[in-house]
Amino acid sequence: MRIAIQGELGSNSHMATVAMLGNEVADLRIVPCNVSAEVMAQVISGGVDAAVLPIENSLHGSVAEHYDLLLELDVRIERESLLRIRHNLIAAPGVALADVRRVISHPVALSQCRRFLASHPEFEVMPFYDTAGSVKHLMEHGLKDVAGIAPELAATQYGANILVPSVEDNAQNFTRFHLIRRTQDSWLIEPKEPANKMSLAFAIEHRPGTLVAALERLAQAGVDLTKIESRPVPGSPWEYVFYVDVRFEEPEIAESAVAALNEHCRMVKVLGRYRAASPASSTAA
Repeated sequence: MRIAIQGELGSNSHMATVAMLGNEVADLRIVPCNVSAEVMAQVISGGVDAAVLPIENSLHGSVAEHYDLLLELDVRIERESLLRIRHNLIAAPGVALADVRRVISHPVALSQCRRFLASHPEFEVMPFYDTAGSVKHLMEHGLKDVAGIAPELAATQYGANILVPSVEDNAQNFTRFHLIRRTQDSWLIEPKEPANKMSLAFAIEHRPGTLVAALERLAQAGVDLTKIESRPVPGSPWEYVFYVDVRFEEPEIAESAVAALNEHCRMVKVLGRYRAASPASSTAA
């Protein structure tokens, strides 16, 4: 089974994929891609069976680009998971902390490790395209004065060593990932439990009260609104598409919510129905 991710092997997306599917798939093959658009192109073309992409981090917020791709393309969310994010200072074997002069990583990872980096003013801190990619880079080039901030799996993947584990500022750092497939494809893995969560996108007429009315219809249908996000409509200044996550107890409630929105909104797209992940089921790796 081929699963596309954005980023290098050893990244958090790689870890999330293994945590989500590793116990259910015997031959799991990760296909690293440079950018998210490339990930989704692989899904649409059938080059991979599915993709795993981050949609939201508990500290950094939503990944806006991925909302846009879910709306634009003929895909659906099939599953979600939560991954506990741990950032580690990683260097080549034989390198000591005192040898490090430069630290590189993805800008989001660097921003989540400010206190540790501030405690080492001798470090030159530089952004890099990927967390795991920073470790891959320093190992490929034999850099002995550079360390990367990346997941533990990156050290294993590229034969590096963890100098300082868990250098993140906040231990309550989780990323929510989605397993994404083409809409017409059958279930990748038949769900063990029924769906109790739905992601929707909708657009409304640009006049007073329309958003409130849409949310009232969701409430009347009996769903629990757990998240709302807005994204601008390209080519239509000051108009927005709204993305919501809702929880429900029975499939009929989800159907009622979609029907209620269809009566009121000029566009409604169900992005996926799936089982909600819980923090208790997230990996501590």
